[in-house]
Amino acid sequence: MPSYLDAFHSREPGGVRVSRRQASRFAKEVAGDFNPIHDEDAKRFCVPGDLLFCLVLAHYGVSRRMAFTFQNMVGEDVELCFPQTDAPHLAIADAAGKVYLEVEREGESSRDAALVGQLTRDYAAFSGQNFPHVLVPLMKSQGVMVNPQRPLVFYNSMAFEFGQWPVAGAPQLVFSKADLQVNGKRGDVDLNFDLVLEGQVVGRGCKKLVLSGLRSFEQEVMDALVRQYDGWKAAYQAA
Repeated sequence: MPSYLDAFHSREPGGVRVSRRQASRFAKEVAGDFNPIHDEDAKRFCVPGDLLFCLVLAHYGVSRRMAFTFQNMVGEDVELCFPQTDAPHLAIADAAGKVYLEVEREGESSRDAALVGQLTRDYAAFSGQNFPHVLVPLMKSQGVMVNPQRPLVFYNSMAFEFGQWPVAGAPQLVFSKADLQVNGKRGDVDLNFDLVLEGQVVGRGCKKLVLSGLRSFEQEVMDALVRQYDGWKAAYQAA
């Protein structure tokens, strides 16, 4: 069945491949993420972790409980193998065996297109709002910030669980709260969300980020970084 994700990857006999252009378009047009690491011409280019998450759900469906742990960043045109298995644990790796994502799943599962489409779109949009809307106030509250010359923010893991399995309908993902724990130059961020169906919370989840190279918060420097980010967004939308 056709999916909006078809535009952001290519299927080949050996697996799935994502080009620089496909990755960059997904980041900007679906997730609203203008991190330059996802630009087509980025030297340190990587495929958005959110796209990999979405492709896993599109391939395997949604399970009642799922956990995702990112092991490595996916570079340009890496051929990813999606194993045909019903096992509770699976790994997304390349032909050489390098693992990029580990997935744990259990409980009921569904491949319903509406459920998969709603959850993947909502999650990508939720993630795209991390900077500056969530992370900047969070860092300011703790008196720290990332290095503006090299802002290192890593997608570590994500998990969700349905307390009430959605037999009918597709829950919406709603941001609930965020927390930052600072340990020297490292920061661990929890971004929590609810899964809401017809006004009722039917599930909860959390995305975990790691901030590296933290330094003391400077309002003027952070304001300049946000203006730069907004400039990238404006330039892309104008083009």
